[in-house]
Amino acid sequence: MSRKPELVVFDLDYTLWPFWVDTHVDPPFRKTSDGTVVDQTGRLIRLYKDVPQVLAEIHKQGILIAAASRTGEVKGANQLLQLFSLDHYFSQKEIYPGCKVNHFQRIQQRSGIPFQKMLFFDDERRNITDVSRLGVTCVLVQDGMSLKILKEALEMFPQ
Repeated sequence: MSRKPELVVFDLDYTLWPFWVDTHVDPPFRKTSDGTVVDQTGRLIRLYKDVPQVLAEIHKQGILIAAASRTGEVKGANQLLQLFSLDHYFSQKEIYPGCKVNHFQRIQQRSGIPFQKMLFFDDERRNITDVSRLGVTCVLVQDGMSLKILKEALEMFPQ
């Protein structure tokens, strides 16, 4: 049986949702009477299909969850996590412009969890390269986060 990570960290843009929150949509966001999330122009905003189940599964296994995003649209990213009812899953959020290494150093300092016990999902190869140098197990997500990607990553997490 494989060892589980103590913390799973997610990028947001093109990992949990299919857009850049600072350029492809128009904050502020709101929830409509039918429960859908839209931006200020009325454009429908969606997550990748499996994201709620992915976060619920990790939470169910007792693994902590954090967000690490380089977006400049900090308020909009946080607003989306709240509107999609995902905010409660995240024990830490490092959402601001800059290098992902800085995000991870803060996450590590605040959580006390060693980098080797972290699993990270991101759609950008440069972030995967930078963060993997810290000793974090990193997974490149090419078409959005899914239960299949999560299952494979958890099965392959270092013994």
